[in-house]
Amino acid sequence: MNTKTPECWSSDPNAHGVKIELSVEQSLLLPFDQFAFAELKTEGKQQCLRLVFATHEVLIRGNALRRIETTMQRMELSFLTALPSSQRKLIAEGQPVIVEIVATESKDVE
Repeated sequence: MNTKTPECWSSDPNAHGVKIELSVEQSLLLPFDQFAFAELKTEGKQQCLRLVFATHEVLIRGNALRRIETTMQRMELSFLTALPSSQRKLIAEGQPVIVEIVATESKDVE
């Protein structure tokens, strides 16, 4: 039996970018040198973390996302994925839980 707690994010001080798993079939690898800014908002009981890169905007919805924001600030965020609802109850209170990730490609501004 696997007793490892599911993880929706990870950090690596040697990372050069963040891998974002949007689904089993699709992931993005966004380099830190294209990172522009982050914005964290509380919306009722959940938080929304917006990460803006030169080519994509990533919206992360969940709880306790400040740790993820801080890890991105240090350029150590290496992986993000949403947790299935069946695994969310296994996460300790106060730990980040990602319920949804939406990535949109930035449009060229001319």
